[in-house]
Amino acid sequence: MFLYQPTSGYCYNSDSIFLYDFISRFKPKGKLLDVGCGVGIISLLLTRDFNVETSIIDKQEKMLSYATHNFALNGLDVTPYLGDFTTDLQTEERFDFIVSNPPFYDPRVTQSEDTHLNIARYAHHLPIDAFIRRVKTFLKPKGWFIFCYDAKQIDLLMYYLKSNGINPEKIQFVHSKIDRESKLVMIAARNNSRSMIQILPPFVVFDEKSNYLPSAMRAFEKANTHSIKGDFDSE
Repeated sequence: MFLYQPTSGYCYNSDSIFLYDFISRFKPKGKLLDVGCGVGIISLLLTRDFNVETSIIDKQEKMLSYATHNFALNGLDVTPYLGDFTTDLQTEERFDFIVSNPPFYDPRVTQSEDTHLNIARYAHHLPIDAFIRRVKTFLKPKGWFIFCYDAKQIDLLMYYLKSNGINPEKIQFVHSKIDRESKLVMIAARNNSRSMIQILPPFVVFDEKSNYLPSAMRAFEKANTHSIKGDFDSE
């Protein structure tokens, strides 16, 4: 799969590939919404691999233009929405799957002055409490919300999910190496579920020699993406 990314500003990274691989285990079907889609990497791959009717939303017109261009480039259909998910999305649609690799960096750290990078990275652009409340609005009664986030904020994630009746069913922590602390967690939560939480074995990216472990390599091979850095006129 070929896709364009901007020559400057935010580009997707391995987190998106690992999240795509995680979501794939749930075999998405029906209506899917990708929140903060960026260039569309996660929903592009899911639309390619599964029978889903895909919508995407991003508050940055530039990124949404790249995403819609990438869907067209790969012959895939998509419904795009421009705006802030927490305030601007107006649709009667309800979704079987809402997926997201949202901004989660703490805004108290030194921030990028690049506007596109700032919006893509820092949590105050998509506050987690407002985000989860809004997810509840657009999920079908048994719909899935699958996303990744800063592992250090797992307590807040559990609180806001449970408070909104979206039950975390499966949790997997990502570690760069087996002896390193986790900086990323992937969560599959289901609307109105009463299942017990299952903590999956950790997803470890590198071995002690900094070579990709087989699970990480399989994720990249399954994604099979070829990124092109380039600017284009979206008009």
